[in-house]
Amino acid sequence: MTDAVGSIDMPDAQDEVAESKKKARKGGKRGKKGPFGRLALFYRQIVAELRKVVWPTRNQLTTYTTVVIVFVVIMIGLVTVIDYGFSHLVKYVFG
Repeated sequence: MTDAVGSIDMPDAQDEVAESKKKARKGGKRGKKGPFGRLALFYRQIVAELRKVVWPTRNQLTTYTTVVIVFVVIMIGLVTVIDYGFSHLVKYVFG
């Protein structure tokens, strides 16, 4: 019987190749460096990822902030109205 991935009885060939690569690889770049080297590599990777980020302009940031604040105020109002209603309902039911 087969499913969307492949045979249940036999694993896919790609899975076998991926597993053999995982077992064969030990350390790589990280295995050859000490703790400070790994920490430096980590920070270099962080900086590289931050350079890939598309930062919003000041106008976009103002718009996004306004939308979030308006949404939060609306949600606060909604929760307040529901809470007020439930409190009066509980007072009515239980005295």
